[in-house]
Amino acid sequence: MGSEKSLLKKTLTNFKQVSGKENGEAPPENGKSVNEATHTPAQSFTFLINEEEKCRDRTPFLVLLISTTAAELQRRDAIRRSWGSEAAVPGVDILRLFMLGINTRGINEDVLLRESEQYHDIIQQDFLDTYNNLTLKTLMGMRWVASYCSGTRFAMKTDSDVFVNTMHLVEKLLRPLPPSTQNYFTGHLMKGHTPIRNKASKWYISEEEFPGNRYHTFCSGTGYVFSGDLAAKIVNASLTIKYIHLEDVYVGFCLNAKGVEIVPVPYSLFNLHKVPFSPCTYNKIITSHHIQPHEHIHYWETLQEKKHTC
Repeated sequence: MGSEKSLLKKTLTNFKQVSGKENGEAPPENGKSVNEATHTPAQSFTFLINEEEKCRDRTPFLVLLISTTAAELQRRDAIRRSWGSEAAVPGVDILRLFMLGINTRGINEDVLLRESEQYHDIIQQDFLDTYNNLTLKTLMGMRWVASYCSGTRFAMKTDSDVFVNTMHLVEKLLRPLPPSTQNYFTGHLMKGHTPIRNKASKWYISEEEFPGNRYHTFCSGTGYVFSGDLAAKIVNASLTIKYIHLEDVYVGFCLNAKGVEIVPVPYSLFNLHKVPFSPCTYNKIITSHHIQPHEHIHYWETLQEKKHTC
């Protein structure tokens, strides 16, 4: 309990430093003030909750980096009990991490710390957990892999409302690749996309933030998979590439800077929308979006029961 209390105290102290407030007022959107002219905002954030030892005595085949927020406890529990179980694929070492920033909306940090103590699958840095900071969250995950688990064969970044058929991902997509696979990146390919200047759009980006008229090829942030070596290369590229808040587009910029070409796979594997559930359909896909907590469990359990009947 002593270490837990000291960690809580450190977290709250850091939060006050980040916010500059002790009265509950919201800090700037990026937590620490990030000058828009700087190239490296991700380097200025500190781990409040970390799992430095999680990969020390193992070399995972796959690291799952799952974007979540503090309030999504039900989603995290459902994922732990389903496709995100570290025993989801027999004989394959899978490592699971949930990625969070700081939430100011009445979430008790003590509850999150207890969850972390119980499961040891949470990492958190001291940026505000907002939509505009998703790039910071993804770079935190990349930085964790590069710093603490660089030997992993593969990693996947996904979201807590995405169902991932880890069995199909491992057995059909990743295991057939050569052991020395490097510079491998795949997912739902987004090619030829242009910036959206309509302020009503979720994907709006100002000309000040990104003055260009076309994005480099990228993969949807709902789920992309990459070889372990790319985590450090993406972090390295981020040192010189101006920050934008659209995390999947930004990762595409980093890949382009490193000369990495995205590997195309059938579009049916990684889905941007919710695929109507049937065991034989889900047996052949990797991701489905807009999934509720109970669906994570129901879909996974049904898949395990019915996968041999398709």
